[in-house]
Amino acid sequence: MQTITDTIAAIATAPGEGGISVIRISGPQALRVANAVFRCCPPRPSQRAPFTFSPGHVVEADGSVIDEALVLIFHAPRSFTREDVVELQGHGGPAVTRRVLQRVLQAGARPADPGEFTRRAFLNGRLDLVQAEAVLDLIRARTDRA
Repeated sequence: MQTITDTIAAIATAPGEGGISVIRISGPQALRVANAVFRCCPPRPSQRAPFTFSPGHVVEADGSVIDEALVLIFHAPRSFTREDVVELQGHGGPAVTRRVLQRVLQAGARPADPGEFTRRAFLNGRLDLVQAEAVLDLIRARTDRA
């Protein structure tokens, strides 16, 4: 059973090729997961100041490099979900993006359900129902008027 106390992760950028991709992690173990998968100069991701980027590498459990990336840290309650949130921003190829997500899941997150980040923002009082529905409208908009 999936609960709001789980740590979740998902690819936050649109599918396909691009210059960058973003993997978002949210929940009580987000900072621990970041420590496990990201190597950079000290301090570790969990000890970094909020709203700061740090360059480094996403690594396998054995320390081998998956991708060069940036880590961005948000501490609860000052994030979209009002939970600890980590974003890993790496290269945008589909294969490397899937591999980074797989590594994050191996480190203790579970795959987020569609809309789960927004659902958590709603359940944690960050958004009201109208705002949560507007997020979906914004994502699905195909024209400026929409």
